[in-house]
Amino acid sequence: MDSKKIRKAIARFFARLGLNVCSLIIKIIPARYIYVFANGIGTLGFAAIRKQKTIALESLAVAFGKEKTREEIERIAKDCFIFMAKSAVELIFLMDRPELIKKRVETAGRENLDNALSRGNGVILVSAHFGNFPLMMAKLALMGYKVAGIMRPMRDSRVEQLFLKKRNRFNIRTIYSQPRNVCVNQTIEALRNNELVFIPIDQNFGTGGVFVDFFGRKAATATGPVVLAQRTKAALLPCFIIRQKDDLHKIIFEPALNLEPGKDFQETTVINIQRLTNIIESYINKYPAEWGWIHRRWKSQMQSK
Repeated sequence: MDSKKIRKAIARFFARLGLNVCSLIIKIIPARYIYVFANGIGTLGFAAIRKQKTIALESLAVAFGKEKTREEIERIAKDCFIFMAKSAVELIFLMDRPELIKKRVETAGRENLDNALSRGNGVILVSAHFGNFPLMMAKLALMGYKVAGIMRPMRDSRVEQLFLKKRNRFNIRTIYSQPRNVCVNQTIEALRNNELVFIPIDQNFGTGGVFVDFFGRKAATATGPVVLAQRTKAALLPCFIIRQKDDLHKIIFEPALNLEPGKDFQETTVINIQRLTNIIESYINKYPAEWGWIHRRWKSQMQSK
């Protein structure tokens, strides 16, 4: 085993150990202190995890460098770490308490969701790694909707199994993004059964997607939602979960996005992925700390012709 693999194995071991310790602490401390605990974890992470902090600050500078001060950018980055810690703690605490999820998560624009479902071709919930999105899927499942989510498996298989069990408990269907053909077939099956399929399109997609504008810079973006909508006639419904000041949550369902046609399949795809990306960008502008700035969104670059 080379040194890089050894370092990764050590890092995953300590991450898994930290998760187990945090899970134990969350089980024994009074419920009213879980957000105090999460705030401490997030603050510590911002101070100690230098690589992710650097990525967050660099990403925020790309998005807001011309309009926000260095102090404002650092505040957003720190809040991002705290919000991620809160989300992790909530998943450990709330996923075992479905009655609390019902109380702590409200919805707005549910009529948009039900109208989209009434078409009978399934609904693609287009979103991002924004807010506590796994909690959104849990809430929808508790409301009686059939929910599936396309996800990349976590690098640590044992941690992945832990969260898979939690999703299975809510009857949330996990569709892994690889192998690609299996992912596509399972997604089409779910849509033909008139189910909800959650697809985030905010992470770097390498050479397999299309490049669209995101905060003024070209970003490689997955095309799945629009390609699937063209194939299946499923509704495209942007949705986001937003943390409130009291650590309650609100899910917002936007009106379904009707496809704007281009001259061919490819142009139609690019036009509408750009429109969806614009909606995601608008939510990040409103609630910047809700998005995962520790991801290198603009890592892939367009090849010059």
